[in-house]
Amino acid sequence: MPMRTVILMGFRMVILIASKVWDFVCYLLRKNTRKIIQYQTIKYDTAPLSPLSRHKLTLVRRKTLVLDLDETLVHSQHASMMRPNRPSIPPDFVLRVTIDSLPERFYVYKRPHVDFFLNVVSQWFDLVVFTASMEIYGSPVAEKLDNGRGYLTRRYYRQHCTLDSGSYTKDLSAVSSDLSSVFIVDNSPGAYRLYPDNGIPIKSWLSDPTDVGLLNLIPILDALRFTSDVRSVLRRNIHTAMHRT
Repeated sequence: MPMRTVILMGFRMVILIASKVWDFVCYLLRKNTRKIIQYQTIKYDTAPLSPLSRHKLTLVRRKTLVLDLDETLVHSQHASMMRPNRPSIPPDFVLRVTIDSLPERFYVYKRPHVDFFLNVVSQWFDLVVFTASMEIYGSPVAEKLDNGRGYLTRRYYRQHCTLDSGSYTKDLSAVSSDLSSVFIVDNSPGAYRLYPDNGIPIKSWLSDPTDVGLLNLIPILDALRFTSDVRSVLRRNIHTAMHRT
């Protein structure tokens, strides 16, 4: 074999190896950068309440906060939509389930600050997951988010939804008979269209690592725990704000 051919082959091999190494380095950089953004220290004043605030809480019922999953707390991508070897952005966890006797794999990404958000609001409300996804998918996702902390023990899935004009609606009265004390955070207002005064819309999340949608909800949620009827606040404030944006 001519020396020139050998040198050329060696050069191509070096280029190929260097390309693989660079791809791996970029993967690690994206992974670590995302972790730093996702788990950076966030401060919100959860100091002990004043005597007056504690007294106000005794005058109202503890409320139930219903949380959607997909595009609200997480975003999932089916393996068929990803690169053959690995996703371009590392997922928080990979979910393997069997649907219709076929093994399926989903790459699941947690919305930025979701762990902090759940830790804070679980101190204020009873938390409920209500998703239009199938239970075989929604249950393990909720388990991962809960991570053994006991925040998300009540869960509702697609079988608990109502199919209406091609979309699923969520019956909040099935969660609580007292509609003055239950409300939902969902990226799809159509899901709670039967209870528009019990809903807090949130922008759908797909991939933005700088998203602060959950953090922006904390002040209004903090205030809601002191009200006697969440509908009186949400009817006046949340939807008015949405029409202005």
